[in-house]
Amino acid sequence: MKKLRIFLAGWAVITLLTAGVVLVNSLVSNPVSADSETYEELKLFTEVLSIVKSSYVEEVKTKDLIYGAIRGMLKTLDPHSSFLSPDAYKEMQIDTKGEFGGLGIQIGIKDGVLTVIAPIEDTPAWKAGLKAGDKILKIEGEPTKDLSLMEAVHRLRGPRGTKVTISIFRKGWKETKDVTIVRDIIKIKSVKKKVIDKEIGYVKINQFQQRTAVELEKALRNLQEEGIDSLILDLRNNPGGLLKAAVDVAEQFLPENKLVVYIKGRTGKKTEYFTRGNRPFYNWPMVVLVNQGSASASEIVAGALKDWKRAVIIGVKTFGKGSVQSVIPLSDGSGLRLTTAKYYTPNGISIQNTGIEPDIEVEIPVTDGKGHPVLREKDLKRHLDNEQVKEKDEEKERKDEKKREIIPVKIDEKNDLQLQRAIDLLKSWEVFREMPAEIKGDVKDNL
Repeated sequence: MKKLRIFLAGWAVITLLTAGVVLVNSLVSNPVSADSETYEELKLFTEVLSIVKSSYVEEVKTKDLIYGAIRGMLKTLDPHSSFLSPDAYKEMQIDTKGEFGGLGIQIGIKDGVLTVIAPIEDTPAWKAGLKAGDKILKIEGEPTKDLSLMEAVHRLRGPRGTKVTISIFRKGWKETKDVTIVRDIIKIKSVKKKVIDKEIGYVKINQFQQRTAVELEKALRNLQEEGIDSLILDLRNNPGGLLKAAVDVAEQFLPENKLVVYIKGRTGKKTEYFTRGNRPFYNWPMVVLVNQGSASASEIVAGALKDWKRAVIIGVKTFGKGSVQSVIPLSDGSGLRLTTAKYYTPNGISIQNTGIEPDIEVEIPVTDGKGHPVLREKDLKRHLDNEQVKEKDEEKERKDEKKREIIPVKIDEKNDLQLQRAIDLLKSWEVFREMPAEIKGDVKDNL
């Protein structure tokens, strides 16, 4: 039997922090086989490979050609199936753990330049004074121009205690500055918490990693000790992650033996995931915040809590990624990421291309003119269809969308209408709960 690692991922932003792709183990009992027709078609491939090797104007490596062919093959499938080089496969494994040797910065390519998105507090990068917007022009004296994000991550990460020198330029500076930073173990917390107005607990889950459920359990216990009486679970802009983590998160709010999600592959065989009751579950009045960036494992949690009527969902329709990928390790250390199933909420609903509809829709308007268009699963090329949605319904929805949604680039808490609506709802919930029974009856009669 060959072990597969199955994960549910939104879109992976490859950074030093990395919104991780997370895994759960599975077994495959059917070995890969090829029929005679497949072998016949492979003759064409070997023919082209031989011609390129012998006749191309410059010498090329066979492995480069093979890798390129594999990438091209997977690009004919859905947008979440892809080939991972050995380095990319290693990075993915590191990312799912939420712990690595590095500097502690999020990076991205902005206007063609490697740029610091944000330093992580109390990490080497933060202590060295790096700031959001700093441009990284060189790493160990080597220019970063034309360097891919993955290559940059590979160069900046390293064992704890080793040094790396980067040349940065900041707006307002006249010249670049070299900064030498000693790498350390970076632990990425996927869960953040706080108390709002002394009684409302707030928990933000940034991604679903191996330790997310443990971090959440600790956060909820601390909030309980602080005397909260209701909870906001913020899953906005969470790209997803580990299927097991999603189930473990959901079971902290649901009783034992409740179906959280099930998955179905090409054969139609169902695999179901239930809450286990190996930890206490919390039954505070609860709101879940979602938006267009809530994907995959985030949608599993939101969908389960909605179907079981455990929480009120506030925000806008989620991303709509309802597919499962299996990451298969290959013989040379590379990996194959392949879509192998779709997942369904407890009520049997596929959210592929449709997303989770909030109970209360709250949009955040662009007020300063700085916005960007929304991207969802249905906007991706070669996306999988939702077998539960009729073709004419999809066509009608496309016609109804007269213009693309535009959302703010950055939202301050004071302008966070979704969060404010959640707070108002929980406050009114508490007021209503404290009403005398006879008044509650009158209210019900008048509804």
